[in-house]
Amino acid sequence: MPPDLQRCTWCGEDPLYQAYHDEEWGMAVRDDRKLFEFLLLEGAQAGLSWITILRKRENYRKAYDGFDPERIARWRPARIEKLLKNEGIVRNRLKVEGARRNARAFLDVVESDGSFGEFLWDFVDGRTIRNEWSSLKKVPAETEESRTMSRELKRRGFTFVGPTICYAFMQAVGMVNDHTVDCYRWKPLDRAARG
Repeated sequence: MPPDLQRCTWCGEDPLYQAYHDEEWGMAVRDDRKLFEFLLLEGAQAGLSWITILRKRENYRKAYDGFDPERIARWRPARIEKLLKNEGIVRNRLKVEGARRNARAFLDVVESDGSFGEFLWDFVDGRTIRNEWSSLKKVPAETEESRTMSRELKRRGFTFVGPTICYAFMQAVGMVNDHTVDCYRWKPLDRAARG
């Protein structure tokens, strides 16, 4: 994408960040595996900047078995110890063990509800929430929907799914359109949300 386009201010000048903003952030994702990837990455980001995780994303894909929940759910303690030595990811025991826990919870949701995507999109009645923020300062850190999602995910055994993480996840996977109205991506995503 040309560098002179008006983008959300959070992506700055970093080409990797701009590509993520332009090609992924806010696009509606309904694929179970992709949603699982975003959920794990948002959890890994807790307390860190998103660009840190974005720069480690390919390392995560390799280390986390391509975000295959069935494989991650079977991780043994020796695998977790090996991951904690992997400099390509965030080496936080709670986050790595949380990935295994979340994989098991994910599989339980798929077994009981049939689809992780449908389960998650029910929190927004199956449609992208259309926002019209004039500036980044107006975008909330959490919403009633993210608080509800957080409570239900925790009840089902997920970890690193607080309401702020859930809202960042919802933004990333297009459950809400939080591009600011002056961003060139806002209008096409708003049109898509209207169907």
